[in-house]
Amino acid sequence: MSTAAIALPARTRARIRVLRRRLVAGGLLAAALFGLYMLWFRDSSLVAVKTVRIEGTSGNAKGLRKALTEAGLEMTTLHLRQSALADAARPFPLVESVSADPSFPSTLNIHVTERQPAALIGQGSGAVAVAGDGTILRGLSTDHLQLPPLPLSTPPKGRSLRGPMLQQAEILGAAPKALLGHVDHSFNSDSGAGVQLEGGVDLVFGDAARAADKWHAAAAVLSDPDLGSLGYVDLTVPGRPAVGGVGYLPPPISSG
Repeated sequence: MSTAAIALPARTRARIRVLRRRLVAGGLLAAALFGLYMLWFRDSSLVAVKTVRIEGTSGNAKGLRKALTEAGLEMTTLHLRQSALADAARPFPLVESVSADPSFPSTLNIHVTERQPAALIGQGSGAVAVAGDGTILRGLSTDHLQLPPLPLSTPPKGRSLRGPMLQQAEILGAAPKALLGHVDHSFNSDSGAGVQLEGGVDLVFGDAARAADKWHAAAAVLSDPDLGSLGYVDLTVPGRPAVGGVGYLPPPISSG
């Protein structure tokens, strides 16, 4: 037995046609409004940035604030261009990252994350700070920085360290403040990169891989109240640190 198609009443078919036309018209209207938004309103003077607020900068950052403000004032609160902010911050090595969020209708809030200095190159008034990722922080005042030196007399050309010096900077950048304050200097040897603590004990890292874990292992070893004199702590395998040598007492370290 075949099933015949059920014919809809003429009035129902007419309503369906009207509904379809309305849906199509609504879709066209939505597309037109979106096009208007994309082509005009989001870049219009009605939502232009008039006030730029910058947070996260420290020290003498006038040039950075000026560059970011100028870039921000070229935007609207509906059309932010993060790449333009990144370009404005690029000449300033202290800036690790920059982001922004709008406050409608006309305020732009810019958030700056700065690199933290971890070591110094050179001495006295000519010293230059280096961040934990190897970026050379030219222009940053080093007058009040108490940081260990890298074995370089002058910084190399370019924005960042490379090779063994980069490894040492990364190791120092991963150091907890409580331990960094006891570092006399960093070095590179046949066993790889390491640091020497005040008093003479060497911490041998090998390389900068898992540097934070190696520092944690160092703190656990050095905070042992029964630890006597030693020459070095080998941290190349952070889960199995090895102690060797004699002759030096480690500085007082708290495991917490």
